[in-house]
Order: sequence, then structure tokens, then C-alpha cells
Amino acid sequence: MSTSKKIQVALVGNPNVGKTSVFNRLTGLNQHVGNYPGITVDKKEGVFALPDGRAVHLLDLPGTYSLHPNSPDERIILDVLARPGHPLYPELVLYLAEASSLERHLLLLTQIMDLGLPVVLVLTMPDLAAQAGLRCDEKLLAKLLGVPVVTVNGRTGEGMAALKAAIAQPPAPAPAFYDAQALAPALVGQVQSHLGAANPYQAWLLAHHGADLNSLPAADKAQLAVALADQPLKRTRLQVTETLGRYDKIAPLVQRVLHPEPRPGQTDLTSRLDRVLTHPVYGLLIFFGLLFLIFQAIFAWATYPMDLIDGGFKDLAAWLKDRLPNHWLTGLLADGLVGGLGGVLVFVPQITLLTTFIVLLEEVGYMARAVFLTDGLMRRFGLNGRSIVALFSGAACAIPAIMSTRTITNWRERLITILVTPFISCSARIPVFAILVAFVVPREQTVWLFNAQGVVVMGLYLLGVVAALGSAYVLKKILKSTSPSYLLMELPPYRPPQWRNLGLAVWEKVSGFVVEAGRVIVAIAVILWALASFGPGQQMAQAEAETRASQAHLPPAELDNLVAARRIEVSYAGHLGKLIEPTIAPLGFDWKIGIALISSFAAREVFVGTLATIYNLGSSEDAESISAQMRQQKRPDGTPLYSQATALSLLVFYLFAMQCMSTLAVVRRETKSWKWPLVQLAYMTAVAYLSSLAVYQTLAG
Repeated sequence: MSTSKKIQVALVGNPNVGKTSVFNRLTGLNQHVGNYPGITVDKKEGVFALPDGRAVHLLDLPGTYSLHPNSPDERIILDVLARPGHPLYPELVLYLAEASSLERHLLLLTQIMDLGLPVVLVLTMPDLAAQAGLRCDEKLLAKLLGVPVVTVNGRTGEGMAALKAAIAQPPAPAPAFYDAQALAPALVGQVQSHLGAANPYQAWLLAHHGADLNSLPAADKAQLAVALADQPLKRTRLQVTETLGRYDKIAPLVQRVLHPEPRPGQTDLTSRLDRVLTHPVYGLLIFFGLLFLIFQAIFAWATYPMDLIDGGFKDLAAWLKDRLPNHWLTGLLADGLVGGLGGVLVFVPQITLLTTFIVLLEEVGYMARAVFLTDGLMRRFGLNGRSIVALFSGAACAIPAIMSTRTITNWRERLITILVTPFISCSARIPVFAILVAFVVPREQTVWLFNAQGVVVMGLYLLGVVAALGSAYVLKKILKSTSPSYLLMELPPYRPPQWRNLGLAVWEKVSGFVVEAGRVIVAIAVILWALASFGPGQQMAQAEAETRASQAHLPPAELDNLVAARRIEVSYAGHLGKLIEPTIAPLGFDWKIGIALISSFAAREVFVGTLATIYNLGSSEDAESISAQMRQQKRPDGTPLYSQATALSLLVFYLFAMQCMSTLAVVRRETKSWKWPLVQLAYMTAVAYLSSLAVYQTLAG
């Protein structure tokens, strides 16, 4: 291999085989996550140095069980490995296999060997093999397969030096393991000669899956279509034939190299735990109990650092305003940039906590059980067992909840989960609920032994769940998937977490949010600041001068509050509020609520502060104060502006509407496109508008 460039190495293996541990051991912090060209699947890459100084570019390919893919993630592996012209085509494959489950893991290995790629077999989790009373004869295994064999322990780092040595001295391609030519002799031969396939197995895979490969040129796909038209391929039957044929050779090989060494009195902890944790009743109760604890932790524990961050940025903005001249640039810096940056960093504690819990459950092996337990229920709505984590976490904040959908491998199910998760009422809606519920329901009113306000809020949360599942069912009918979805997974053994993996995963998620989503959030925050800070011509200055002259008798604090209310009325935001007033009037809303709707797009909780400004309450965001002020507002004909119908209409609107730019920014990041966040915005706004219209017209009519 050339010493003038990085050595291209691919990390391949079944799911839950320890690839993440080995990848982190080799690359440390020298890794990043991007996406494959033209698709939304994450691409994880890293760099490390060999003892002789040469650099290695390591690509961590998604976990799969076979080179016959069932999802876009699995198709990536075939796309990269089956075409030597692919830009990520490796010079060497590190194939990871769990020593205690060797027979299952060798299927994919033999397929990669038959592609003619140099391979090093890396046996992982030797401690689990020892616990199971198994010993692998590495030398005999290497001789029978014709590939080097190295044992590593990703938790302790044992064997990593030997692995780097094997990379520094890569082997020649292994001999073919299985005769792919016999599957379809004429077709394989034709594809191999016309498409320039390097060997019969590569030709067989191109014939089988070539039409779906992104890297295959259009001219080659056309030739392939002609060949398949002449010689139709019975794909399923031949794929089964290949798989059974490989296992016929793998099974006796494993019997020769894997020797049982039973330990007297040894117990299987995993099996004993699974009797309870995967039980259809007890298992679900335990799972929902865990989710409840996670939600409480995110909701309660994150409050303290979030308050510190929020207060710190508010103090910084106030300090800048005191120290800098009274100029629009000061407002841009203090309210626009500092406020926008605070709007990004305030979510870091919730994202950190949720990511920590999810990775921890993955590390100990529990998350696979949770997916197994809920998959059947979720699939009825077009979702996935892994969707339950995102939906439940959305009750704290939609941002980390949407980021948690990365564990869903089927793109359609992941997309549906992303699109419906914001229907779950998040913590940012609570200030809005507090004001409007306080307006509708007296604090002292009860329902049996329960506080009536609490019962109403609980009903709103349940209504959000119904909206999410109902929308998922509708999207299931609309979004057609070209790839079938299966729950094909193994339940890994329970094991202690790797704190190194945990730390790197949390860092990756948090830094990704701050850098990528943060840019969008800050930009929109600056735009919203500008709309509220400027107005046409000299209207804002005139309004301020007239108000100060006519209301000079008021105390200074009250006068400042009144000036702020008049300024926002004549600002661009105020004009926008009045512009949309005819549209929102059928919902019972006026231009003041219109301003609150526009400003709260920065974050739903901004609605409270906007109403406090409009109703001359200064910085007060007390629910009872704002509710009392709302009751005093009159229409031009003298009737109350805010009735129970108006408050309930507004409650329903905020329950369903997408009033959160941060969530849209994260959806843009996770889907790698503006298409889906815009679809989500339009759909949720339509649901909110129509629901609010129905509530107001029914109650007010």
C-alpha cells in the first residue's frame, strides 16, 4: 500500500458486535459524523496513526447481517464494498465477530471474502465467550478461512496493538469460500464480462441488487436491465440457496474451532434477567417505569442548569445594554446574538441528559429489549419499536427526542417519528398552558379529589398523544416505502457500560446540535429581534415620543412598560400581527395575539413574555397577572376580547402548532433537507388552525 496517502480501512460487522468500542479505541476524538452523498444516512469516519507513522482513514459502516440489504443503511455496505470504483472502497476490511456466536457472524464474513477484499477477522468480547464456557482456536480458524485472526477487548483495549500491526501488514485477498457462479451461471458470467466485475460473487451481487446501488453508473444499470430481461432472476429462492449453502460449510468449520469448556455452577445472568425484562406484561411495566424516570430526570434535573444558562445570558444582555451606547447595534448584540445563542445553549442540559440515558441503555444491552417489547404496537401506526423512546422523550423537549430517532434504521419509520414527535406536549408549552388554563379554570376548582387545572393539563397531554399516533397512521398510508421493514435484531448480553463510548457519544450529539442547529436558531432569533425592534419610517420614535408626552404623569416603570407596548405595536412585528388579523380572527384572535404567535416562533414560551409586554406588565410573566389583564381587554363594541372560547381556541392552537424554530432546525439537520421541516410546519399549522377554528366557532356560536 502507498505511504503517500491515508490507508482506507472499513469496519464491518453485525449489529451489537462491539464496532463502536473498537472504532472509539482506534480514533478517539479524531472522528466526525457526516452523511453519504445523496442520502440521509450518517457516515462515521475517523483517523488514527499506525506505529510506523502512516495515517489510516477508518470508515465505520452500518451494522448488518448479510450483503443482501433490507434497508438504506444496509444498502450502503453493498454500495461501498461491491464497486471498486466507489470513493470509499477500502484497501482493507476489519471484520468484527463475537467469538461466542461465531456461526452467525461468519455468514457476512464469507460474503466479503468472496468479493476479493483483504480481510482481518477481529474477534470481540472474549470475556463473554469465557463466561459462556467457550474457547476459540484462533490459529486453526485463521488457517481454515485463510485470513488473519486477532482478538481484541474494546472495553479494556487489550489486543489493539496487535490489531494495528495486522493493519500495517495487510493480507492478500482470501480464497473464495462459496461458488457463486453456480447460482446463475449464464447471468453471472454475462454480468462479470459486460460490467467489469472483479469476480463471480461481485457479479452475482450486481445482478441481484445493482438496480438499487447509487454508485452503479446509469449505463451499467441499463445493461443489467437487458441481461435480466433475457434471464429473469429468482431472487428470493437463490438468496436462500446461497445462505443455506454457506451455512453448510460454516457449521462444521465452527465445530472444529470452537471448543466448550463448561464451568461447574455457571449461571446465565442474561437469560434470568430476560425472563422478567422481556415479559409481555412485567417487561412493559418496567420499560414505561424507566421512561417515566428518564422523563422526570430530563424535566426536573435539567431545570437547574437551564435556569443558570438562561439567567446568565439574560444578565449578560442586561450588562451589555448598561455598558454600551443606546444604539441599534447594542440591541442586535444583546437581544439578537446573545439572546439567540442563549436559545441554543439552554437546550444543552436536556440533550446531554437524554443522550446519556439512551446511550447508557444501549451500552448495557437493555434498549434492544425495549424495542422488542413495543415494536408490535408501534407498527400499527407506521412507527417502530425504537419510536417509543422519541415519543416519550418529546414530553420534555422535542429537540433531543428527534435526535434520538437515529437508532431507527428504516428511513420511513424514522421520518414518521420525526414528523409526529412535536405533537407530544413539551415543557415549553407549560407556560402557555398555565396562562390559558388559569383563565378558563379557577385555581380552587376540583374534579373529585384532583385539581381541575391539573386535570385539564393532563387532558391536553393525552390529546397530543392521540394527535401524534393518529398523524403517524395517516402518514403510514401516504408515505410508501420501497424497502420492507423487519425487526431483525439480536438481543445482546447484558454488560457494564463503557464510559469512553458514553462520553464520546454525548459529545458527538451535543456538539452537533450546537454547531449545526445552532446556526439556524441564532439566525432566526436575529430576524425576530429585528422585526420587533424596527418599524416603517419614524413610527416607533413618534409612538414613543407621543406616549411619553401624554402619559408623563405615570411612574417611570409603568411609563416604560407602556412605551414598550406602543413600540411593539408599530414595529414590523406589530404590522405583521395586524396583517394576519383577518386570517386569525375566525379563531377569536386579535392582532396582539398575532404578535405573540409570530414572536413565539422563536420558542413557545416566548408567548408569555410577549403578552406581558403587550399588556404593559413589564418583565412579569406571572400566569395570574396576565390572565387578569386579559380579562380586562375589550373589543370595539365593548364585549370582552377574551372569552372561554378564545382561551380554549388558543390552547388548542398551541397544543398542535409548530411554534418552535429550534425543533425545525433539528428536523432540518436530521433529514438533511428543508423539504420535511416545511412539510411538518405546514401540516401542524393546518391541524392547529382547523382544530382551533372548530373549537372557537362551536363555543362562541
